[in-house]
Amino acid sequence: QVHLVESGGGLVQAGGSLRLSCAASGRTFSGYAMGWFRQAPGKEREFVAAISWSGGKIYLSDSVKGRFTISRDNTKNTMYLQMNSLKPEDTAVYYCAGRFADTGGSYFFLEYDYPDWGQGTQVTVSS
Repeated sequence: QVHLVESGGGLVQAGGSLRLSCAASGRTFSGYAMGWFRQAPGKEREFVAAISWSGGKIYLSDSVKGRFTISRDNTKNTMYLQMNSLKPEDTAVYYCAGRFADTGGSYFFLEYDYPDWGQGTQVTVSS
């Protein structure tokens, strides 16, 4: 029902920055909570960051806290992940996810909470 498309991935040196975008389409998005996950080769998909519809509540994994920030622009139906001080261990395919919630302040950090997923964008950090 909701189509999500990630963009902004690429190759960057350790210590560098990238900004990922996730554009949503297919219907209206009131109450639509969103998040970012990533999957490195040979590893399980893991949570990165989440944001409520209002943008007022965010949640970051310990591995990216202090380096990444999550934000959204609901007028553009787009969510962003600003990644600074990138490390080689950040190398992964990054996926955006979304779900409708009953309040604008709701956020989610478990994979099974999200029914909508993008196709992913590759982020590679070289040393």
